[in-house]
This record gives sequence, C-alpha cells and structure tokens, in this order.
Amino acid sequence: MTRAVATIAHALATFAATQDAASLPPKVIERAQLNILDAIGIGLASSTYDFAERTARGLVDLGDPGDSPLLGRRERLTLRDAMLLNGVLVHGLDFDDTHGPSVTHCSASALPLVLGVGHARRASGRAVLQAYLIALELDARLGRVARGTLQRRGWHPTGIIGAFGCAGAAGRLLGADTAAIADAFGITLSMASGNLEFLADGAWTKRLHPGWAAVCGYTAAGLGRAGFVGPSQAFEGRFGLFRMLLGEDAVIDRDEILAGLGTTWAVHDNGFKPWPACHFLHAFIDCALQARADPDFTPEAIERVEALIHPDEIAIVCEPVAAKHAPRNAYDAQFSLYYAVSASLLRGRFGLAELDDSALRDPRLHALARRVNYRADPASAYPQSYSGALEVHLRDGRVIRRRQQINRGAAGNPITRDDVLAKYRDNACRAVSESAAQRICDAVLTLDAAPGLDALVAAVRPE
Repeated sequence: MTRAVATIAHALATFAATQDAASLPPKVIERAQLNILDAIGIGLASSTYDFAERTARGLVDLGDPGDSPLLGRRERLTLRDAMLLNGVLVHGLDFDDTHGPSVTHCSASALPLVLGVGHARRASGRAVLQAYLIALELDARLGRVARGTLQRRGWHPTGIIGAFGCAGAAGRLLGADTAAIADAFGITLSMASGNLEFLADGAWTKRLHPGWAAVCGYTAAGLGRAGFVGPSQAFEGRFGLFRMLLGEDAVIDRDEILAGLGTTWAVHDNGFKPWPACHFLHAFIDCALQARADPDFTPEAIERVEALIHPDEIAIVCEPVAAKHAPRNAYDAQFSLYYAVSASLLRGRFGLAELDDSALRDPRLHALARRVNYRADPASAYPQSYSGALEVHLRDGRVIRRRQQINRGAAGNPITRDDVLAKYRDNACRAVSESAAQRICDAVLTLDAAPGLDALVAAVRPE
C-alpha cells in the first residue's frame, strides 16, 4: 500500500528510521545517560515496595519464564512482561523525569523499551541511547500539541503519547524502515491507553501506563515490520490521535511538530524531579520550604495557607477535596496539594519518608491540610513550566509570600549533575549495596562506548 509522504506519521517515521547515530551531539548523549541513570535508581528503589512485589507475582503467574533484564528483581520474565514490570518500577514512586511542555514521563516508557529490546537484539550502547532519544523526541513533539490539556480531560499522556515514542524507538532497534514505522504509529493508535480515574481513590493503575506504552510500541513495531498495515493518518486523521483526545477543535500544526527535528533535542527539556510527587506540586513544595525558612515562621503560627495554581492542574491535585485533605495511601498523597504543602511546612522536607504510613496518619498534617486552600493563578507558566505560589497567613496578620515560576529541575531552573547523582545513590542504595550502585552508575555513564548492554544488565540484576 502506498503511503502519502505528507503525513506526520511518515515524517516522524523517516526521522526514526534514518537518524544518524554518529551525529548525536556529545551533550545530548551525556544528558540521556544522566536521565537513564536517574530512572534506574528510581526503579531500584521501587523494587522493594509492595506494589512491585504484587505486579511481579501477577506477571509470573500469567506468563512463561524468560531472560529479559529487570531492575532489582529476581524474577525471570519474557521481554514484553519485563518491559511492563520495569515501567511500573520506574514510574512507581512518581519520582521520574517529566518533559515539561508535553507533560509526559518520557523515561518511564522509553527506558524499559530500549533496555529490553536493546538486550534482546544485542544492540550497542550507542544504538540504545539513540533509540531512547528517538522515543523522547517523539513524546515531546506529539505531547505538546495538547498544550497541557489532556489531564483535565482524563487522559494520561505518559500512557498514550509514550506508546508512539516507543513504537519509533522499537522500530529503529528492530531495523524497520520508514514505511514499517509509519504503519507502527497507525497500529499504536488502536492500542495506546491511559486514564486518570485512579485519582478518585489512589488506585495503582497509573503505574502500569508507561510499561504498557512500551509493550504497545514494541508490538506495533514488530507488526509493522512484518507488513501489517496501520492507518496512514494516525495523528491528523478524522479519527486520529488528536481529534480523538481533544475533539474537533484540536489544532494540529504539522510544521510545529516537525520543526528542528534531528537538530533540537527534547532531552534538555526533560526535567528531573527533586521530590517524589506529581510534578504539579513541586513549586509548592519548594515555596513551602522557603516560607519555613522565614524568620517569622513557626508551624504553630499558621492560620491558613493559600495556594495559587493553574486551572488545568486543579482537577489533578486539588479535587476531590475531601480525599485530597486526608490521603488514604501514598499515591493519594503524591497527588494532594494540601498534603504536600502541609508536610513540607511541618517537616521541612518532602521525601519518601513523608509517604510512609506513619506520616500519612500524622494528625498534625491532616489538621494543617484542612487549612490549605487554592485559587486560580493568572500568572502561571503552565505547561511550559509548573509554576506555583503560596501565601502563608500567620495568626498575627502577617503573610509570607513565595512564588516559584519555573519548577526546580526544569530547563530554566535546573538541578546540578551532582544533585542527580546524589538522588540516584539515595534511591539505588535502598535496594543494592553501594558497590553495586557504583557499578550501575559506571555502566550507564559509559554506555555510549559500550559494545552492548551486558555490563549494565549484569549490574542491575540482584547480587
């Protein structure tokens, strides 16, 4: 079947199939390795949690034994099951990177895909990095079309958009040509999924979305390579991705999607998370910590707190109010503006310890959370960055005001390489020894020169 070369799918497939690995800029490679290291550290930390144990148990019961690499787990799973579990691990603590304008957790789907398929295909380290960068590039360009509005419609971009990035990356690693990858995008249109109903009760389903995106992308790429025909207008068609997600008013600017493709790299906008919570909360956590450092501040002096937030973020981290005031589990807490602000003000930090059961039951946090309110912020920069502002009203009438226009970890307000390495070590050493964590770090940061993934795969498996 002849394909129209003018489609967005064909242009993106051409990039995925023909991008020259030798031309990747060193700074792009270095940043990709750092993002991968961050994701692996989070995956290792997640491997010790109950949700990881239950996911692994279910997949072992469902499938046949395999030998695909897993992050910190002893199970032996087939490639597609391993990608699903690794996605749960990387995304499971909501500590993984986010591409700001697309509001997509890129590494959570891209890393499981390239680790699993790269290992199966005996790909070089540079080929794996290239595929990872292809996935990020497609995620960023497709995701930003929605202008940050998918969440308020109930869609989770990481599950849906991430599947298309994984289809392009998998197609490259499988050696598919342009036509086959374009077909893979059309096939992915019928398989990509991810919704936000978990917000109502702290359910676990969001953790599945990135790994499922990897499974979808890999499956679609394999079918496309075998000659299975997918719709040619996966993105701009009458029932294509954007009109399906956004309705008839979707603005699909082909030139904007493709501008700078292959020369301007989205990995530099793929922000690291300093806090284990929804990225919409990060500016508020930092504002709370800054307010706490004010000489007039004491927790007992707080009368109430006003948070200024973009309207499109309200449904995710502010509503339903009753559930957000008293989180029932860690996932509830990670998507509660009230809890994140209260914990930061009272404890002076927001880490994994603030998501333990003892913290979630702290009556002081619940009492303060009920005194946190929100209102729409006309000055927010969302979705280009995740802005936030706090007004801490004290009982004596004084008000402590703090604003963070660009969230820390984003391109305009970056954390340092040393910060990322420290975060990696803290997370990885929850699951492995310091020497094992260092072996993993060495393998990732030299991946560009590695003939394959053997050293990395050996390092991430349990000792």
